[in-house]
Amino acid sequence: MGESRQREGRPELIRARRQRGLSQVAAAETVGVGQTTWARWERGEQGVRASHRAKIATAFGVDALEVERWIDGWSYGETSSWPITDYGDISVAATVRSAAMLWRYEMDASRRRLLASLPFVPSVLGEWLMSWNYGLTPRTVAQQEGKCAVDLTDVAGIDEACKAFGQIDQQFGAGLVRPVVVRYLHETVTPLLRGRYDDQVGSELMRAAAGMAWLAGWTAFDLSRHGQAQQHFGQALRLAKTGGDPLTGAWALATLTRQAIHLDQGTVAVWLARAATDTARRAQASPRVMALMLTREAWATALRTRPAETRDGHDAKQVERLLVEAENAHAQGATDRDPVWTSRYEETELNAEAGNCWRLLGDHTRAVNYAEAAVTAFSARLPRSAQLNRVHAAEAYLGMGELEQAIDVARATIPAAKALTSTRSVELIQRFADQLGPYNNSIMVREFRDHLNHALAA
Repeated sequence: MGESRQREGRPELIRARRQRGLSQVAAAETVGVGQTTWARWERGEQGVRASHRAKIATAFGVDALEVERWIDGWSYGETSSWPITDYGDISVAATVRSAAMLWRYEMDASRRRLLASLPFVPSVLGEWLMSWNYGLTPRTVAQQEGKCAVDLTDVAGIDEACKAFGQIDQQFGAGLVRPVVVRYLHETVTPLLRGRYDDQVGSELMRAAAGMAWLAGWTAFDLSRHGQAQQHFGQALRLAKTGGDPLTGAWALATLTRQAIHLDQGTVAVWLARAATDTARRAQASPRVMALMLTREAWATALRTRPAETRDGHDAKQVERLLVEAENAHAQGATDRDPVWTSRYEETELNAEAGNCWRLLGDHTRAVNYAEAAVTAFSARLPRSAQLNRVHAAEAYLGMGELEQAIDVARATIPAAKALTSTRSVELIQRFADQLGPYNNSIMVREFRDHLNHALAA
């Protein structure tokens, strides 16, 4: 903000003070500073500490986000989609500026707290999808100015870091690795994006940066910071668009689909899933990529239509068709066109996602089989995936009416829920406990809930 902030001052802060009929002296007194300091704030000549921002919010009767807007000049609009609201400019300069701002705010404790408190905002997704589908990509992603020269070795470094961070996330949960990811984005990726590079390097750099932004979003999602996750997924989508990389964009859309499914937003999930599938088809994606997109679309469709509850045969056939198409695509095997990220979605993982579809279709036996196969495959090397699938197995047993078996399986998830730094895994077992409502009179259910509450509180 630097020089432009000094020239422009802070007109929104001035307007807020005047609307309340306060002089500079009176306003300064409300937050415990001198009139000179307040005047410098309004002229943009001096920063405003987080403690003073909080006092301004209290004194002026507004929330903290509004004060941030007055002081720093960005707007989060009526959708609360702060800070990414403008997808109209997909130029390299605008994309880099937007990414750098988001990652810089992650490094500021007060702004990071604001990010973490943001809700998931479905309304902003329409703008993102319009821009993704119809916005023009830059003619060039080269940059001729910048302090450092960037080459493909630098890009490879981002890819290797993303791989290493991703392995830690899969092994231990997001809480352990997320601070390292956002620091790496701010301290390493931002300077590279601001460097000098040609078209080839620029495209690869945007792709690699999008992958790391995706990981920042994924780790926020695993910690149930859904608005924060959405911002990073949106930034990954924007970087992919700017770099002309449809497959990474499809991956971001598929992950947003997964987030919408977790939040039980079936209609939004279907929009995102179909956008991901259409993007992959247009890009003539490899069979492994198509398998993921089709499986996510099946899951989103099953969640929205809930065929087991509605008994709608047409909806059930639509889900089954997508699952068969996904299975056939995956059976074609790997190719040299598979993006690096497809390694996260091996056959067992896709079958586990399909199991959730079968549960929503009412075929709980098949859902149990897929979930338990995933637990067996993942227990030694991917504890979080094993944990999530144990809960899905418990849900499927409950759907079969096997209450005792469901509770036994669910009880085995409690130690791992405490050991992993994954809020999502805790939420999933708590959701299972909520599904036991029809059995509230059962001693077995009451004992399970008491044990769960005591274990998680300890």
